[in-house]
Amino acid sequence: MTPEQPKTGFPAILPLGIDGIIVRFADRLNESANQAALGFRAALAENPLAGVEEIAAALTSVYLRFDPSGTSYETLRAAIRNHLCGNWKTARKTTPRRWYIPTVYGGEHGPQLAEMAKLAGMSESAAMAQISGTPLRVMSLGFAPGQPYLGLLPPAFDLPRQSALTKEVPSGALTMAIRQCVLFATPAPTGWRHIGQTRFTAFRPESDTPFPLQPGDEVVFSPVSIDDLARLPPRMEPAP
Repeated sequence: MTPEQPKTGFPAILPLGIDGIIVRFADRLNESANQAALGFRAALAENPLAGVEEIAAALTSVYLRFDPSGTSYETLRAAIRNHLCGNWKTARKTTPRRWYIPTVYGGEHGPQLAEMAKLAGMSESAAMAQISGTPLRVMSLGFAPGQPYLGLLPPAFDLPRQSALTKEVPSGALTMAIRQCVLFATPAPTGWRHIGQTRFTAFRPESDTPFPLQPGDEVVFSPVSIDDLARLPPRMEPAP
């Protein structure tokens, strides 16, 4: 049995095109697979593999793009396999951060909170309390620059996406589906339910740090009134 194919079939090392490799830790989202993907990406960044030009982590996998003129798929696959057998879980990690982002839930600023709560089998106030009371980890950035996927919410929120698209949600919209929240970085159509609104800017191209949220960060979407939303800024602290 090879190291990348244990009894569970994971982690799996798979080719992607002529210059890519995917290291997959699960075939569906769970906490341990996401933590493994983020940790392995951090380990590769700390100890780069020869010929690799780009590394990116997704929810349960890590993508590596390599230069075919400098290495081969077989060589890199063997190096990844050896890496997986090593002490990559002890790679240095950045200090966790927790963001507190003021959020208006429901009403015109979260028009699908009531629908989402009904599907979850609870009242709007109970749904809001559970979501705002759960520190959500940034599990991945994607779809739009700097846009975070955050989770995981309690099992009651394992709800499907909508069958039809919402034409557009604004920048800063808090949306929810499949035990995750997405904080929209730009206005966009979506199948996720719009449950709240923030003033947080997840993509800041003019800044030295255009992506303020990073995988591994925690976010608390603190409930506030519409008046408070205009005056209360987000704050960031070291995670407890």
